[in-house]
Amino acid sequence: MKGNEDTTGKPPVPKAGMGRALIGSRVAEAFLILLVVLAVLGPFYWIISSSFKPTPELLGTIPTLFPRQFVLDHYKDLVVGTKYLYYLRNSTILAVTTVVLTMLVACSAAYALHRPAFRAKSFLSRAILISYMFPGILLLIPLYQMMTKLGLINELYGLAFVMVPFTTPMSTWLLASFFRYVPYEVEESALMDGASRIRVLTDVIIPVLKPGLAAVGIYVFIVSWGEYMFASVFINAELLKTLPVGLSALMDQYRLDWGLMAAGATAITVPVIILFALMGRRFVEGLISGAVKG
Repeated sequence: MKGNEDTTGKPPVPKAGMGRALIGSRVAEAFLILLVVLAVLGPFYWIISSSFKPTPELLGTIPTLFPRQFVLDHYKDLVVGTKYLYYLRNSTILAVTTVVLTMLVACSAAYALHRPAFRAKSFLSRAILISYMFPGILLLIPLYQMMTKLGLINELYGLAFVMVPFTTPMSTWLLASFFRYVPYEVEESALMDGASRIRVLTDVIIPVLKPGLAAVGIYVFIVSWGEYMFASVFINAELLKTLPVGLSALMDQYRLDWGLMAAGATAITVPVIILFALMGRRFVEGLISGAVKG
């Protein structure tokens, strides 16, 4: 037995310097997390709180962190003085339609890429991802010409068809990791029982992919909800404009109503926050599960 060894069986007592270093690192970590939270949530809080402030308080020289007086005048002007309810309806129709169409295409594409074996599968899989890198503005003129010939200008469903090619590549890759790790024995058993490929996909595989489908659905909804470029070009009718396009008219050349703009920005953001609050757990589970499986 060595003379320097501790035979008491007690755990070693940490030195005072090590304890102070540990406390300092934890304080620094907490401070860094606080800065990140403030940087992310600060702008949202400022916009939302500004939408409840009266105009004189908004234009005052001294900014206020909390509204001195809560008012709903800006939201009243937004609903009464603009076509906000029409914009909200149009954005909802566009987002929901795009989610449904993208789900159909992405599920079929991911299943076709990762179940049947064929030679060009790897090349085609990479090509789908590369297509996501092309900016949409490159296709703006050809798409406009095609939409005009098809009579789909000023049609929300036509705009949804335009959005699908831009949301499908990433959605396909998000679902790919889930399809890749669904047990093939389950699928093979259904095929041996006489089920078709489509029925296997809809009745066997898709119910297992709920976290992945939730992640894809939220991603597509957010992208289509905030779409501006295609919506501003393909939709000209005032009553068919979406929220980002319609509320952009609040910025006038000679007049700028900050309270109305804050209310409009809040009205665009809150539905997405509510959706994420309701399905955020599924979204995070989908991303984590897909990352671990991938």
